[in-house]
Parts: sequence; C-alpha cells; structure tokens
Amino acid sequence: MASQGSIVERVRPLVEMHRGRRQAPVRFRPATWRPWLEPHRAANVLELGVLDATSTSGERLISRDDLAVARQALGDDPEGLRDLFVAVMIWGAGMTNGRAPRYTSAALGDARLPHVLAATRSAVCIGDLSRAYTEFTLRGVRRPFFTKWFAAVDDRDVECERALILDHRVFRSLNALGWSSKEAANSRRWSARYAAYIGAMHEWAGSLGVTAAWLEWLMFDLNGQVEAQ
Repeated sequence: MASQGSIVERVRPLVEMHRGRRQAPVRFRPATWRPWLEPHRAANVLELGVLDATSTSGERLISRDDLAVARQALGDDPEGLRDLFVAVMIWGAGMTNGRAPRYTSAALGDARLPHVLAATRSAVCIGDLSRAYTEFTLRGVRRPFFTKWFAAVDDRDVECERALILDHRVFRSLNALGWSSKEAANSRRWSARYAAYIGAMHEWAGSLGVTAAWLEWLMFDLNGQVEAQ
C-alpha cells in the first residue's frame, strides 16, 4: 500500500487543478419516484430542492446543501428522519440509478427502519462510525447509499472527522492511488475499513488545505482517473 505521504503528493496536483470546482446539484424526476413513495406517505419529499427551469417534464434539482437544510430542520421527529433518508436516496440516485426508487420503497417497508435510522444517526453523531456501519441493515440499501445517509446526518463541528460517502467511484480512485482499506484498517471487517477510510481522508484533506467532504467529492468525480493531465 502506498504511504500516506506519497498519496498526498499524488493527489496534490489534482486538488490544485480542480480546487475551484464544486459539486453540482443532482437532477431527479418526481414522476418516477411518486408511485414508489406515495404508498408510504413520503411523496412530500419530492418538493425538496428547486424546479429545473430547463426541464419540460417537471424535473427538480437537489443539492448537498438541501440535505443539510433538511437535517437542521428535522429535530428528533421519526418522520423527519424518514424524510431525510428518502431525500438522501433521491440525491444519491439522481437520473442514473433506475433501481433506487424500488430499493427506497423496500427500505420504507422494512419494519426496522425507524430504529435503524435513529440508532445509526446517534452513532454517527458521537463519532462511532464503525458502529453505525455495523448497525445499518435495511432491505435494498447497501454501502454506497447508507454511507450517504451517514454523511447527511453528521452534524458535528467541522473540526471532527465527520462521516463521508464511500461508493464504487470513490473506491475506484482510492484503489488507483494505491490505497487499501483492508491494509489501512489491518482488518477484513468493513466497519473497521470504513473507519480507516474516514481517518485517512481527513488526514489527507488537512495536508492539502481542503475539506474532507470536498476531497471525497473529487475522488467520486475522478472515478479512478487520478493521473494529473
């Protein structure tokens, strides 16, 4: 596995090249989601974000900032947690993941949903990301989406090692850089590997003068293409 220092030096030119860029809002089509959400009385979430003025089919735009606003407004209301979860699934799917509405409906129909959302939010907010990873078990929701949930509910101070998303595109970039979650964690357990990823990303971000959330987005956007042009 490449050393922390060598990875920072490989990433540095990429950071400088992309430093002025920001993650764009995600487009989604409410009409696609509505039949899957209405049976669970969750279609109100489709009003989040803003109408896409360029769309002729009622598409909307939802951003990471919209998720943060929804998190700040939810308090301890179980329905608020559920609605934030649905918003995360919509944001994470955008227009490219056609299975997400069905998977979201499966999760909403899972009797474990209220407990899992509350328990994992509590674990994230005290910084126990390994426990949150272990405790997230819902039908239809795997790591690329439940780590988006962790990132969305983490309301700790920016100085903390806040939760980050770990999906296939981020992993592709990490692997291309020569970083191994298994070696970093010295464990095969995915909960430990996720915690090791969080620690590494925050350390790299600090050395590079960016936030870990922005660096995570850059890893997503690069999708394994980590050679500076």
